[in-house]
Formats: sequence, structure tokens, C-alpha cells
Amino acid sequence: MKIRGLDFYKMTVSAANALDNNKVAVNNMNVFPVPDGDTGINMTLTLKSVTTLGALSLSLGDYAKKIGDLVLRSARGNSGAILSLFFRGMAKAFVGLEEADAFELAKAFENGTKEAYKAVANPTEGTILTVMRRTSEMALSVAPSYVGNLKGMMAHLVTVADSELSHTPDLLPVLRQAHVVDAGGYGFVIILQGMLASLQGNDIVANDPTSTDGPAAADFSQFDTEDVTFTYCTECIVEKDPAYHGEGMVSEFYRYIADKGDSLVFVDDEEIIKVHIHTNNPGKVLEKALKFGSLSKIKIENMRIQHSTKVVEEQDAAKAKEQTIASPVKTYGFVSVCMGDGISRTFKELGVDNVIYGGQTMNPSTQDILDAVYQTPSEVVFVFPNNKNIQLVAQEAANLCEEKKVIVVPTRNVPQGISSLLVFDEGATAEENLLAMEEAMANVTCITTTHAVRDSEIDGLVIHDGQAMGLVNEKIKCVADTREECIMNLTDHLENVSYVTVFYGADVTEADAEKVYTMLNGHLDDDTEIVLVDGGQSVYDYIISLE
Repeated sequence: MKIRGLDFYKMTVSAANALDNNKVAVNNMNVFPVPDGDTGINMTLTLKSVTTLGALSLSLGDYAKKIGDLVLRSARGNSGAILSLFFRGMAKAFVGLEEADAFELAKAFENGTKEAYKAVANPTEGTILTVMRRTSEMALSVAPSYVGNLKGMMAHLVTVADSELSHTPDLLPVLRQAHVVDAGGYGFVIILQGMLASLQGNDIVANDPTSTDGPAAADFSQFDTEDVTFTYCTECIVEKDPAYHGEGMVSEFYRYIADKGDSLVFVDDEEIIKVHIHTNNPGKVLEKALKFGSLSKIKIENMRIQHSTKVVEEQDAAKAKEQTIASPVKTYGFVSVCMGDGISRTFKELGVDNVIYGGQTMNPSTQDILDAVYQTPSEVVFVFPNNKNIQLVAQEAANLCEEKKVIVVPTRNVPQGISSLLVFDEGATAEENLLAMEEAMANVTCITTTHAVRDSEIDGLVIHDGQAMGLVNEKIKCVADTREECIMNLTDHLENVSYVTVFYGADVTEADAEKVYTMLNGHLDDDTEIVLVDGGQSVYDYIISLE
């Protein structure tokens, strides 16, 4: 038995659906009891994007490449980024292949694992990476015994991966303390189970086809016409001009239409482009298509009245030339990720060009960051992830961007992002600025408060569901009945501090914030400046910056 392109696509879709059906269980594997367990959601949103491709007449190598590219652009969070690189690595191993046997699949697993490891500066054993590596090692070892029996080999690998997952607490003490296995590794096992089910002819389907967590086929009979956001179902085939023959030559077209609607399917073949999109501006799509060749087939359907139309309104020529990549009008620009109107406003006041709304529980995708970079009118763009779980995705966006120089500043929280901006020097080089920013980050302490979402025990702290927790630089340091009590228990960090900023969240009243302000002020030296800001952020009631 060998797998062909459509087989691999069905395996991937089955894996995505299996993950979708179990995303809550994966979320619940989150080590820390803070309300940001989003590993399952991130992995699902990353892999579920493949369902937009549909059944195509492609070789294994071509199908795998499209899957790898799509998943990479949809990656969210560290777990999603690692997963996307695994599929991209598999695609590289399948280049030029019409089909693959057991040994070739094993080599693809190995290549996927190598790609994932390369992206992580300091790989931690006991995570999804370990499960990937041990599984790929076993695949290479047993492949000769499963010639002609891919189902058998995949079944064996599922057993191996599940066994390796059970040992992750032995490799990572924090998992052992929390009595859980690694969440990313758990998600990877589910993916393998979904692939196996497809090989066995039992493709997994999503439990809830109307879920908004990922792309899904819509049943228009269930909607009123007012529920249709984009009116025109637009399809076209473009016969490429010779200058654009080959794959990857029309990325400008894809980027242009990516935000013009939804339900986008974009097939970039050697000599043709096939586009399907739901949009309110079909003329813009078609006029942009003409830049790359001639239109051989057009279909536009008004989804509000559900009948075809042959009329496309003429579009203003100037609008048709609208660019998605902002021309540079300055040397340096900035993109920042954060949540909360007040925090977003603070970054804007410090000169940030584009703010991506995201953070804990809402990790932006690679494409989200890439789009913000494209919209920044500068030659060099500094990106501030402000969250350790967004750094890898931000770096992948930087790797994908060829039009601008992108520098990811490794900020793990909002205070680090703000302090980095404060030391920026317009007259310095990009490298000098990055060094100054990293030095500024080292002088910032971030205190946050949130609440526990389950019982747990971390580093000797017994934590009960609903209790307030105080964190210092993302590490849980105290547990109390109230968030104010947590902050009081952490006032020893106020020594030798010159500047304090308190961002209070959406669930904190101004009166309560004023009480915290007064409490902190009582522990500070007379010459220490303290500022209170309505941050409006979710998840964390207080984010306190100490410089």
C-alpha cells in the first residue's frame, strides 16, 4: 500500500477533525492552572485550515506543499508553530513524489521533526518535540518490516507515540507536579490517531460542523440573507502569463485577496491559478487577477438571492491598484501584540504603527503578524510579541517576509514591550537598537494577578480552583483569596524601583484599582513614580511593570 496526494490530504483533514473534537481535553492538559490553556485551540486553528483546500488532482508532493504552506501561515502559538513546521518538513521530504511507501513516510516524519527542532532555540525534552522525535525514530526503525503495510506501521507509531507521551512527566518535572502529560504531545498523538483512522477508511469528522473555531462548510439553508457577510461567491481560473509560470510566482495575488472576503481557496499551479472566494467586491478580485494572466472562466453567484449573475460592476482603476504592502516612508516601524484598549493606546502613543489584538487565549497567527508587517510603512519592522507563546510564530512571520527587514524583539510581556520602545533611538542602527531593547527588558519585572481554573500544585504551592494567584515574570509566586492580597504579598519586589505602571483589567473597577495604587504607593520611596492605567485587558486583572 502507498499513499497518494488525496490520501495524504484526507489523512490531514481527519487529523484536524480529531484534534477539533478533542481540543478542550488538550486545553485541560495545560500545566499551569491559569485561564490561558489554549494549546488545543491553537493546534486546531493551525491544522483546521487545511480543510479549505478541498479535493484536488495533485501529486503527493504538490498536495503536501500546499498543506505545509497553508498550515504555516495559519500557525498560532508555539504548539501551532511547531506543528506547522512538522508538516512543512514532511512536505519537503515528499517533493517530486507521486506517492509514498512506508519508508518514504518514515523519512517524511524524520524531516518534519528536524524542521520543528530547528525552530526552537533551546528544545525542552518532555514536550511535543520529544513525542515527535521518538515517533520518527521508531518509524525509520520499523519501516523495513512494514513494506506494503502502511496501516500497520501507522498503528504501531500511534502506540509508540502514546507510550512516549505517558513518559513526558518523567522528563519534565513540572508535568509530574501537575499530574498531567504534555498538552502539545497529547495533541500530536490525537493527530496520529486521526491519520490512522483515515488510512483504515474511517475518516474522523468534526463533531460540530458549525464550530467557529476553524473553517467549516456552511449550510446556507440555516441562515437568513442578513446573515451573509459576503454577498458574492466568486470563482475564476487564470491562465498565467509566461512570466508567472511555476509555483510561488503569484504570492502578491494571494496576499491581495486574502482579506477581501472569506472561504478562500487559492490554487497556484504551474500554468493556471484557480480562485474561490466569498467577497463583496468581485470586481477587485478579477481586475487583480488580470495582472497575472487572462481569465478563462468566471462564475459569480449572489448568495443572498442564490442565483448566478454574469454582470460584474466596473471598479475604479485606482482602487484596483491598491497595495497590501505599504511603501516605506521611514526607516523604522513597529508592530505590537497586546490585549486591552488602554494597553493598545499606550503602545500607539509610543509610536507603534500596528497593534495586533491578541495575547493569552488569543494568539495571532503567522499570517496575522505578516499582514501587520506588510501594512507598516517602513524599511525595518520591529515586532513585539509580548508573550512567550507568540515569539515562535512571530519569528516564522519574519522568515516569510521578503519585502521588509523584520526583527522580532523577544518580549515576553507588555512591560518588556513598553520598556523596549522607550529606549529606541532613531539615529542608531537596527542591531544597536535591538541590543538596547534587550538590555532594557532585563531591567523590568512584571507582576500579574489572575485566578486559578482548577486545583493544582506547582513548586510546592497548593492551588485551589478560583483562588487568586500572583505571578512574577510568568512564574506563580503566591496564592491568596483575593488579588489585592496577592499583590500585597509581592511588595518586596518594590525595592530599588524607580518607575511603576499599573495596568488594571476589564474586570477591575476604577475604585478597586485606586486602592491598589494607594497600597503600592505606601511601599514605594518618595522619589518613585507610579502611574495607574485602565488597560482593559482580559485574563490578568493587574499587569504591574517595575523598572
